[in-house]
Amino acid sequence: MTRTFALLATLSLSFAEPALAADPPASAVSLTGFECGKLVQSDLGWFSDTMLYRGERRELIAGCFVIRHPRGIVLWDTGLPSSLVGGRDPSGEMSLDHTIAQSLARMGLQPGQITHVGISHYHGDHTGGAAGFPQAELLIGKGDWDLLKGPGGAERGAAQLAPWISGGGRVRPVEGDLDLFGDGTVIMLAMPGHTPGHHTLLVKLPRAGYVLLSGDQYHFRENRAVRGVPSFNADRADTLASHDRFETIARNLNARVVIQHDPRDLAELPAFPSALE
Repeated sequence: MTRTFALLATLSLSFAEPALAADPPASAVSLTGFECGKLVQSDLGWFSDTMLYRGERRELIAGCFVIRHPRGIVLWDTGLPSSLVGGRDPSGEMSLDHTIAQSLARMGLQPGQITHVGISHYHGDHTGGAAGFPQAELLIGKGDWDLLKGPGGAERGAAQLAPWISGGGRVRPVEGDLDLFGDGTVIMLAMPGHTPGHHTLLVKLPRAGYVLLSGDQYHFRENRAVRGVPSFNADRADTLASHDRFETIARNLNARVVIQHDPRDLAELPAFPSALE
């Protein structure tokens, strides 16, 4: 595990095909992406177990996404902890400029309007802001939820999900795929490997078509091109199988892929706070 990802742990310390509806609601499904933190990787070699990127330095981001649907508003991944706002962690490798609540305000939303918080996986750069939405239903892969609820959960980041771990919030441990609204517009796709319960998110928009949000299936474009497997992934074989599934779905649906940690992909979405529709 990279130094940054180890620090994140300290901070927060089936394959069934999706049911795709032919005619989702005509109106108002939209997707807005925004940055929820920066992650400086001083040695990118950790992201390929074939040592492809040894010694390379790169700045990645934590991407967060809001999906508006007639039956709810989904926040997908929650970035770094709000305690980092205005500063950096002791290593200098992580920083956060704005809280999610501040970003939502620019979209005309209040935290209480978020109906679902979807978590691609339990790592701290994806769960850091989750506790700010205790009223929302938590959606998380069952494999990850079981780890957080089991021995060692605190070290894996259970504190960031305390409103649900404590039993006070609504949680849906997702096993396999989940068609959230039953119309094929917002589907969590099981892609284990990075973690046991890792998921990506497929969104169908009325004009832009399909968008596939990566979670941590990939961290940057070049690693996608070579089907790289980070050395800190939970299971190499599962990762490669999920790579196959991810790419086949992207190809079959002609989906736009957004790699959540790659600032280039976020920059190609409509400028925040505008939405892709």
